[in-house]
Amino acid sequence: MNEMTFPLFPADVIVNFYRTEVLFGQEAKHFSKGDLIPVPKPEVIQTLYMRVLHLLYRFRPECHSMVPLLENIQNPHHHEAAVTITSVFVRMRQFLPVCFVHDFSLSDLLTPKKQRTLNVLSAIMNFLQFRKERMGMINEKQSKLRVDRERLQALSRGNLELEKKIAALSAYPPELQAEADELAAALVELNTSTMHEYQEVKIINEGIAEWKTKIAEKTQKLSQMKVDVSNLKEDIATLRSNIVESPEELKSQMEKMKENKNNIKESIQETDGRVVELQNMVQSVTHMEGEIQQMFNLLQDLESSMNNSKQRQEEHQELKALYDKKQKELKNLCIEESQLKRTLGMKLDKESKQNIRRQKRKEMKEQHVQEMMGEYNHIHQKREEMADKIQDISRETQQLKAKIQNLRDVCSKETKKAQALFDTLTTSLDDMHRRTETHVIDHNQDIGKMSAVLKR
Repeated sequence: MNEMTFPLFPADVIVNFYRTEVLFGQEAKHFSKGDLIPVPKPEVIQTLYMRVLHLLYRFRPECHSMVPLLENIQNPHHHEAAVTITSVFVRMRQFLPVCFVHDFSLSDLLTPKKQRTLNVLSAIMNFLQFRKERMGMINEKQSKLRVDRERLQALSRGNLELEKKIAALSAYPPELQAEADELAAALVELNTSTMHEYQEVKIINEGIAEWKTKIAEKTQKLSQMKVDVSNLKEDIATLRSNIVESPEELKSQMEKMKENKNNIKESIQETDGRVVELQNMVQSVTHMEGEIQQMFNLLQDLESSMNNSKQRQEEHQELKALYDKKQKELKNLCIEESQLKRTLGMKLDKESKQNIRRQKRKEMKEQHVQEMMGEYNHIHQKREEMADKIQDISRETQQLKAKIQNLRDVCSKETKKAQALFDTLTTSLDDMHRRTETHVIDHNQDIGKMSAVLKR
């Protein structure tokens, strides 16, 4: 004990502490400063050590004087005094190293000295104060764990109820199921019509490509014929220079030349007419290509919107998976809490537990009732808003039905019909995804708060 790692307390502080924390009844009343100073009384010191052992290890003082029933011991009642001192000495030798006292001897029980006993009692007092603080901290943590577990159970119940309500709200009501089926059938019809139009456009494009190839061949032929005509003209000029005086040959050549000229004019006229027809067809095809491009843009918008809805559904599924993982982590934490409760439950006093539990339960019940009432009012408001939105959607669907029945015969207005159907579907999907996102965000916030509280 030359190098002590605990504070030394004066005799007055030690006496007050042991009166209030260790001793009780008549022993606390009769214990005074004179029992320690100037010469400690061995009987008082031994009773103090017995009471400390009883407080820490539940080893009652009368158990120290019990002699083991062995065959070799004769007259065991003669050994009771020595057995008591040796039992206290052995158990104090096992306990005092925890208080950083490693040189406890038998003389400290039989002939205690003033400074030595004050040092030992200061070490025990320091350990008991540390133990009391730690027990208080453990009690607070255990009460927080109980409160958190009850809150977790309440929140899990609320989550189950909210999931049931979300499922009920996300399902289509029976009144709107028929309208949803009609809208789906209309979308299927629109998709089939657009597929037929795509096929027709492909056929038209193939015909245009064929006509373009034919036009290119005709232009090549015309250019070749122009070259031939120029060559013939050159040949005529050379022939004119080399004309022989035979008129019969000249007439026959002139007739051949006239026939060739007439044939060339006829072919040029036919090609010009064909070119005009092909130009008209190309203009009509370009007009059809513009209309088809508009339809294609509308279909691309529909595909992009459907892809966005699929992405949102995948995000919702990922958030559900994260929520399940968090619930599993919370269950594991609950299991750890129950294990801590079992290990620490035997060391706590029953009366303090019951009083703390009653007070905390009353406060938590009141807070839980208030929170549940607030959540119920919030959900009721959301339900009323959803009912209003459903009524607005039903009105819009009735208007769309009237428009669809009036505009079925007109092919040019089918795109407007599809756009209106797409707008209604996107608005309903956006509303559903917003609701799900808000619910998921609320659940994640609650889970984050719970995890933060549990980490504390």
